Amino acid sequence: MTQANITIEDIPVSTEGITAKLVKFQGQLDESNVDEKAKTIYELIEKNPQNLFLLFDFEELEYMNSKSIGYLTDWYGKITEGGGKIVVAKTRSNILDILQVVGLTQLINCYTTLDEAKLALLQKPAEGGAAS
Repeated sequence: MTQANITIEDIPVSTEGITAKLVKFQGQLDESNVDEKAKTIYELIEKNPQNLFLLFDFEELEYMNSKSIGYLTDWYGKITEGGGKIVVAKTRSNILDILQVVGLTQLINCYTTLDEAKLALLQKPAEGGAAS
């Protein structure tokens, strides 16, 4: 089984009713572990169905298979339905390329630093949708 780890930390927020978490991915998400690791994120979503804001740190994520991309898409849908948001930070070029090819970067913004991602995660959305 390929090694993969997910760690979750609180992000302090000043806005009432918002839960923000930093989710760090390490290793490789592949057929041998992706279903088990995905449960961690689904449990987080179940505990916080409304106003959940997640920052995915992909700095130490080396590989994502197509199933993990499917999970990422599903998490995006569930979180945005509940008024939340997902952003991604520090993505390796091979993973960023995959996210761009499948069109996920049209839905989930990717940032080069954690600070940029935190700022974007917690800012109020502009009326009328995101500018490109």
